Amino acid sequence: MKYIHFIINPISGDGKHNLTKTVLKKYFSDKEFKIEVDYSNYKKHALILTKSVIAKNPDYIVACGGDGTISEVASSLINTKIKLGIIPVGSGNGLASNLNIPKELEQASEIIRNGKTKFIDVGKANDLYFFSNMGIGIDALIIKKYDNYNQRTLTSYIRASIASSIQFKPMKTILSFNNQIINTNSFLLFISNSNEMGYGMSLTPKAILNDGLLDLVLVSKLNFFDKLTLGMRVISNKIEKFKKSQNALVEKISIEILDKISLDAQIDGEYYNLKTNKIQVIIIKNGLEVLTN
Repeated sequence: MKYIHFIINPISGDGKHNLTKTVLKKYFSDKEFKIEVDYSNYKKHALILTKSVIAKNPDYIVACGGDGTISEVASSLINTKIKLGIIPVGSGNGLASNLNIPKELEQASEIIRNGKTKFIDVGKANDLYFFSNMGIGIDALIIKKYDNYNQRTLTSYIRASIASSIQFKPMKTILSFNNQIINTNSFLLFISNSNEMGYGMSLTPKAILNDGLLDLVLVSKLNFFDKLTLGMRVISNKIEKFKKSQNALVEKISIEILDKISLDAQIDGEYYNLKTNKIQVIIIKNGLEVLTN
């Protein structure tokens, strides 16, 4: 009998999913599966819950939420034998989309019941893990503003993006990667393990979850019209046509933001304020085992 422990974020996707233990029992037979459920109630609660659940030695821990919830659960599973399951009930669901895990509960549950897995790489920024992407440019400000809206919808994301493009000031940045050093005024500094950010949008459409590399996107200071062009390219998934971005594949990258003592960052779509101006980003190859098609 497989022991599956579900960690549900009840407010993911505006809390409209109504996912409960009673509902889950319809998809997991008592004869084949022992299931338990916990609910996360605040930021980083899923991380705490997962650490507690690990001591019970489940076969799978299933994150039921968006990229932030998945990231919190997955961060505790690195260097364990416990497999990560995903039921995507968040607003963006970028990582689940990259893994071809559908939003429909029946189909997502079937993937978990089947038990097929694959290993994916894991990014690490200082002491924080990420599985989809992270950034310390304008995208961090977008997420900071996005979090302040009552509804986490695509419309809210676009509103936050427009406001951030007006407010954000490029940062004096020193980057070190692939035996080169770059000095720039960074507008967008985005590092991705996944080919999707969420809402079907992507800055790194060619990213592969298990190629042993992270995809770096660097955009320096832009004028007003270039910002508009970049925004349209992202929304229309034609980022490859934006000629003012620099792209590279990296295993590690060192970042220093001059004239700063702390940094706003987004990590898997969640806002963080890092109490440092230096970040070391590395990849952990095949660091996590995930239930997938």
